[in-house]
Order: sequence, then structure tokens, then C-alpha cells
Amino acid sequence: MSSQTPEKFLEDDFKRSHVQSQGCLYPYLESKKLQDNSTVFYPRVIGERDPNNPKHWRWGFNWEEKINGSWKGRSIGSIPCAAVTMIQAMQQSGATREDIVAFIKRAKTKKYSPKILDVCKKFENTNTKPTLPDNAPIAVVLFAGGGGIEAGMVQAGIRPSIAVEFDPTKPDLSKAIASSHDRNFTSYGCRVVQQTVQEVAQEGFLGFPRRPDYLHASPVCANFSAAHTAKAGKGGENSDDLMAAIAVAETIRQLQPRVFTLENVPRYRSSQSFSIILSALEQEGYLVDYRVVNMADFGLPQARQRLILTAVRGLRVPLLATSKPIGWYEAIAHLIEAMADSKLLPKQQQALDKFLAINEPTPLLIERVGGRKQLKYKPGHKPCNTILRSSFTDHKGCNRNKFADIWLPDGTAKSLSIQGAAKLQGFPDWYDFPSEAATAGSIIGYSVPPSFAAQLFMATQSMLKEAKAL
Repeated sequence: MSSQTPEKFLEDDFKRSHVQSQGCLYPYLESKKLQDNSTVFYPRVIGERDPNNPKHWRWGFNWEEKINGSWKGRSIGSIPCAAVTMIQAMQQSGATREDIVAFIKRAKTKKYSPKILDVCKKFENTNTKPTLPDNAPIAVVLFAGGGGIEAGMVQAGIRPSIAVEFDPTKPDLSKAIASSHDRNFTSYGCRVVQQTVQEVAQEGFLGFPRRPDYLHASPVCANFSAAHTAKAGKGGENSDDLMAAIAVAETIRQLQPRVFTLENVPRYRSSQSFSIILSALEQEGYLVDYRVVNMADFGLPQARQRLILTAVRGLRVPLLATSKPIGWYEAIAHLIEAMADSKLLPKQQQALDKFLAINEPTPLLIERVGGRKQLKYKPGHKPCNTILRSSFTDHKGCNRNKFADIWLPDGTAKSLSIQGAAKLQGFPDWYDFPSEAATAGSIIGYSVPPSFAAQLFMATQSMLKEAKAL
């Protein structure tokens, strides 16, 4: 004997008019009474049931329809848990109840691909570069850096075709980064344009594809970064920032991408530069969603807050968190043994002693450089601090061979490797870093974390396909 009992059939504060117009997605548990009179609940879960994990619940959807003048309740149960994130996204974007019900019925009648919920699994084994079909969606990337966003794109099945990368304030570093980009993405047919975005716009985007599927921009963030401006004692956007934003706006107008995405530090949201880009998107008819997210909420073992914008014509694509934060130790434990031995600096030892005075011994990631206001150490069960380019270079731009240390409860100290830092930044194993720590660290610190980028583009791809099917 079994029964299905909603834990919350309707949210207490859910207004009747909303249920009638859009419906309500709800979790419930299926109970079954055994021969020994004990009761078990399905789906079975090892440990505590997580209220934020769709796989820990059965799912239903109910709504009300007016039939012959009276409101009648309607419901659908046993919704595939892999479809839950998409349904929530459709509700947040204002989809009609009819569209949501149609999507649910399709999800129940076919084997639904849980791409959004399980996207992080694609990074459990990333030794092999993805192979893309000839008809893969194409993308243009502005302010490309070493290709963090492109690494996420190819994991999501998108082919980067052109990457614009040149920083006139750091020409040698920029050329080295562009060379690394070329080495990693030339096999996908991606061409690196070593010019500024402003120069490319002035030349009329020669050789650029019109109406690409994706256009991404990560404008230079130095004048908006809290870490940079605090260190330099100054800040605020300048004419270069404004000219870059104007060039991005012109790229949107000229190339007319299907989807535009942007990433930057949180302060960029309050800038005139951001307003210029927003205005261009609105004038061109895009629906825009932007917010500051902590990428730790997307499975990155790092606390990294960034402004993320997605803009699509005729469709709003909200960005939803997909997983609970994971600790830095879990992400790189398999790499620690091979890392070089190290010795803690006096300030690191002071931080360690302060921690051990009130806590049990546990793996600690202890920074060697920087003047953060945050703690200089992070216990292994927590995401690490935001990884910055400045950790890998001194004030002259030269290599720092040591930038952070790992202290283990047996008293061992290890020097965090470039490979370990790349893993904490969500890079796939197939990415080939240059040997110079300053260049490799700059690629890591500047990049959009590829594991996050993959989730962003997979979610967008899924919503575009579903919108097309409706």
C-alpha cells in the first residue's frame, strides 16, 4: 500500500489568483507501509533530506481552471526531477500556465535530459577536450583573456569562432595570454584578434560573423574592482571604460547576436558603462536579466561574487543556483600529495595559531600575499577566497612562485600549485596552461570560471530549445 502526501500542497502565502493564472510547483513524499507496519518514504535518501535538492523529492504541479463558471482544481504528479529547474525558470520568466503544463507533459512522455541539474558532472572527468558537431552554435567573445568563458562554451556544446583579446596597458602579458588562448582553442576554428574591442568596432568588425548565436563580453574590471581600487588608493571609471562600453554596444547593434552575456565585478552594475550596454540591449529589443551571484552556489569551490547578465530576444533567461557550496579541500585533495613542500611565513603561522586556539585541526588554505579584509585562511570544508590575478605576480608583474599554502593536520605544509588553483577556478583538466606562473595565474584570475560558464550556457541552450518547441 502506498500513498502520495504533499509536504506542502500549496504555499501558505500563495495567492489564489496566482495559482489560477500560473499554477504551483510543489514537492511531496511518497509513503509506503511495510509488512512490519513501519513506513518508508520515497525517494529514498541517505542522510538528511535536502529541501533544496530536487532529487530528494517527488514533484507535482497544480492549478485551477474555470469550467462552466466554477473553479476546478487540476494537477499533474510524478514530474521528472530533472525538469524541476526548467519549470522554476519558466515561472520566474513569466511563462503562461499553458506553456508550463505543455512542457511538463512533454517531460513526462520522454526521457528528459537532466543537463541543468547534472552539469557539474561534466567536470568530474575533463581530461579530454569536447568534440563539437559541425552545426554547433557559434560564439564571439570580447575581452577574451585566456579563454575561461570559451572553455565553458565548448563544454556546453558551443563553438567559439572569434575571440578579441588585447590590453594596451599590459601588451606583453596580453600577447602571452592570447597565445595560450590560441593554443587551446584553435582546434575549434577559433581566431584570436589581438586588437582592442574599440579598434575592432572602428574597423567595422571585418571578418566577424553576423547574427552569431552568442556574444559574450567581460570588460576590463580594474577600475570597478574593490581589491584593485583599495590597493591603488583610487578608482572610478574613466574614458577608456566608457569607450569600451560604447564599443560593446556597437558590437551588439552590428552583429545582432541571438544571446548576449556579460560578466564583471559587482560594482560594474552601478557604472555609466553598464548603463550604456543596457540601453543598447533595450533599444535592440532584448529581454534582460542581470544579478550578482556567488559562484559557490553553482558548485565552484570558491567564494566569487560576480555580476552576470543574460539578454535574449523574446525570452527572459533567469539564472538559478544549481548546487550547494563545496569546500576547496574536496576539489583538490587528489592533487595535494604531488604539490611542492612549503614553509609557512610568520604571518601565516600567526593565522594558523589563531585558528588552532579555538578550533580542531583541519586542512587550511592560507594565503601568502594580499591585504584582504577577509580571513587569511579557509578551512577545507569551505569555498576558498576569490582568486585574484595579483596573487600570482608582484608589483612589477614578475612571477610569484608561491602564492598560497595548504596546511594539513599532520603538520605538513604544501605550496598550492597552478594546477590546484586552476581546479579551484573551475578549469577543465584538458586546458593547457603556460609554464610561467605570472601568465598562468593571470589567465586563472582574469577568467570567468569555466564550470560556471558551462552551466550558464547549458541553461540558456535548454531554455532556447524549449521555447522553440512550444
